[in-house]
Amino acid sequence: MSLSWLAGLGAGMVFLHFVQKLVFPYFWDDFCYLLKVVRYGIRLQVYSYKGELFTVLDKFLSHAKKQPQKPFIIHEGDIYTYQDVDKRSSRVAHALLNHSTLKRGDTVALLMSNEPDFLHVWFGLAKLGCVVAFLNSNVRSNSLLHCIRCCEPKAVIVGADLLGTIEEILPDIPEGISVWGMKDLVPKGVISLKEKLSTASDKPVPRSFHVASSLKSPCLYIFTSGTTGLPKAAVITQLQILKGSAGLWAFGCSPDDIIYITLPLYHSSGSLLGIGGCIELGATCVLKKKFSASQFWNDCKKYNVTVFQYIGELCRYLCKQPKREGEKDHKVRLAVGNGVRKDVWKEFLDRFGNIKMCEFYGATEANICFMNHTGTIGSVGRTNFFYKLFFNFDLIKYDFKKDEPIRNAEGWCSRVKKGEPGLLISRVNAKNPFFGYAGNKKHTEKKLLCDVFKKGDVYFNTGDLMVEDQSFLYFWDRIGDTFRWKGENVATTEVADVIGKLDFIEETNVYGVAVPDYEGKAGMASIILKPNKSLDLEKLYEQVVTFLPAYACPRFLRIQEKMEMTGTFKLQKFNVVEEGFCPLKISDPLYFMDNLKKSYVPLTKELYEQIIIGKMKL
Repeated sequence: MSLSWLAGLGAGMVFLHFVQKLVFPYFWDDFCYLLKVVRYGIRLQVYSYKGELFTVLDKFLSHAKKQPQKPFIIHEGDIYTYQDVDKRSSRVAHALLNHSTLKRGDTVALLMSNEPDFLHVWFGLAKLGCVVAFLNSNVRSNSLLHCIRCCEPKAVIVGADLLGTIEEILPDIPEGISVWGMKDLVPKGVISLKEKLSTASDKPVPRSFHVASSLKSPCLYIFTSGTTGLPKAAVITQLQILKGSAGLWAFGCSPDDIIYITLPLYHSSGSLLGIGGCIELGATCVLKKKFSASQFWNDCKKYNVTVFQYIGELCRYLCKQPKREGEKDHKVRLAVGNGVRKDVWKEFLDRFGNIKMCEFYGATEANICFMNHTGTIGSVGRTNFFYKLFFNFDLIKYDFKKDEPIRNAEGWCSRVKKGEPGLLISRVNAKNPFFGYAGNKKHTEKKLLCDVFKKGDVYFNTGDLMVEDQSFLYFWDRIGDTFRWKGENVATTEVADVIGKLDFIEETNVYGVAVPDYEGKAGMASIILKPNKSLDLEKLYEQVVTFLPAYACPRFLRIQEKMEMTGTFKLQKFNVVEEGFCPLKISDPLYFMDNLKKSYVPLTKELYEQIIIGKMKL
């Protein structure tokens, strides 16, 4: 009797397992991931109830005591242990204590490339309780001045290789802001921080200087593209850094991993997920100044890399490299990032081996994120009933021509059907707050949608269109006045303002256009010339390369006699985006950015074909 009962139980278990695999194939993946999320949330709550606000900096200092000789940063062959970075950052803190008036709560802007001193200065300032503003090292001139002004720093600290960039705007930097350089010989008006470090103490800085009073207190500003103009400084709190630093751990990374970071540290992916993630784990980071497709796999083999961070463009560049023997001869097991196309994803795995691609979605300032913990190709993340208990989000109908959410007769927004693209919005509440931007409050208000489904509700507008299919989310497109190119978000209004300063330009409409085999969209500018003025292509080229980062420069130009307007008198972009840059379909004069000739050149049918088949690189 007992044997038949056991046999029946076994058969029932097998049947239930079969049903589970058939109907809920990702149940255990979702369950294990949910446990991790809950576990981490409980840990934060325990710290909060105990009154012990244990920050990422505290975690780093703990590692520096427990494993002082473990390599933390490997940069260009040089090894910096946890103890090395701790002592060097303490030198920075003591140098600034002795030679400046900086105090707890002051903001300091940091303009540096990917190098160990980025971390030394960041952590040194954090030890003083300062708020650190990461400046984009590609931004120049008026845009850089704007970034400095909007975060109102007491000081700017500049890397040795970027002193020329700061020297260009030195006379225009507001009074009261001191400028420090990480070099012995610095331009007039700049103080040498490197010189001060030579005599500074490396003794620990008292914890009282940086102890956090609240997890919601600001500790960083990270700049994002301003959809209505120049970059905006997103407020990053201690809580957001803690959440970001848990990403690598949530994807299954361990203290034994060696993590390769080629993404810029001024972005949240490189700094919070990458460096913060290494600190959360107590792992080692191989830090590259700039991504190199030709050196990538050699570096991975040389340093025994097991995990790397990516953006979609990075993976595409690697796939475009000439094939060679031994491409699967490496120790990489995980890749963490976002923005890789489905076809590139498949090609990458076929060519470089069994690497689990851990795609995620999350904007720097957003109160929502998704993680594709199952590795399903093409998806930016997974959602389910349990996830929605913690994060309240929706996909709503959007009018592409009017460039705004669709509201019914009563004024409410409507959810899209499964499989339809919709605008991703996330409920703002005490559990998932939105901390906004530094400076002008209007920027913060413009990212919020109010009275969406009922009176008084507030949602964060991600500006991204998504599709949900079988509980997986897929990125569709960006909305509004931005486009994404070379892994960077570009504000079209900033580009238009730069072009509009030329004396022969009457009107400029900037937008992104799709280019085959490229991630994101390339910049294109439709231009109306002033009466009796002629187009100066060389001057236009010089203007954009001087005042815009390389990724923001329009690759294509279109000269129009008039432009369509929306009902609210905004420039109509829907039709010109759809028309793209094909000279076979467009009768207006078209031009292409030629960096060799340092000018824009006519976009002929032959040149167009070269771009389409990939012979002409953008």
